[in-house]
Amino acid sequence: MSVIVALPQQRAAVSAPAFVRRLARLGDLDIPSAGPALSERLGQWLDWNRAIALSRALDGTPVSGADPISADSEAAACARVRGTLTTAILRGDKLDALPGGDIAPFHRHCLDLQRSMQAATGQLRGRLRDALAKGSADQARLAEVDAVMEMTLSPREQSLLVTTPTLLGRHFDRLKQANADAPGDAWLATFRRDLQDVLLAELDVRFHPIDALLAALRSSPVSGTP
Repeated sequence: MSVIVALPQQRAAVSAPAFVRRLARLGDLDIPSAGPALSERLGQWLDWNRAIALSRALDGTPVSGADPISADSEAAACARVRGTLTTAILRGDKLDALPGGDIAPFHRHCLDLQRSMQAATGQLRGRLRDALAKGSADQARLAEVDAVMEMTLSPREQSLLVTTPTLLGRHFDRLKQANADAPGDAWLATFRRDLQDVLLAELDVRFHPIDALLAALRSSPVSGTP
C-alpha cells in the first residue's frame, strides 16, 4: 500500500536550527535567508529593567561559593529527565486518529508533552543555576546572567513554540487530503513519525541552555569530571 506524502514545494536551503527547519517544512513556511544580528534582536527585546539587571549581572563581582556541587549528579539528573521525555515522545507511535481522521488525540499529546518539557527543563535550569552559584565567581556570574536571559527570552520562545500544534495540524490535514482516495490510513504512520521528529527537535532546543550550564558546571576543578 502506498502512502502519498504531501510535501511543500522545494525551497532553497537555509541555515536554521533543525526544529525550525522541520516546522517550516511541515507548515509550508518560508525561512528568511538572513535576519537581524543577535545583538540587534536582544536590543529590541530587552526593556530597561532587564537591561539594568543584565548589566548588573555582567559587571558585578559575585562571591565565590565555598561548597561547589559535583557536576556528575547534575548530569545524571539531566540525563534522567531527558530520557523520560524522549520515551514519552516516542510513545506517540501508539496514538491513532479518532474515527473520521480527527487530529484531536495528537493535538492533546503535543500540548501535554510541551507542558511537560517546559516544566521539567525549567526546573533543571534553575537547579543548575543554583549549583553554579556555589562555584567560582565566573560560574556565579553566569548563573545570574542566565536568570536574566531566561526571563527575557522565555516569553519569546513560548510564543513561537505555541504555534507547533497548529503547524502540525496543517500537515495532518494535507496528508489526510492527499490520501483521501487511498485505502486504509497508512498515512498516519507518516504523520506520527513527523510528530515525533518535531517534538524531539523541540526537546533539543529546550535543552540547549541546560547543556551550556552543565558544561560550565563541569569546568569546576572539583566537578568530579576531568
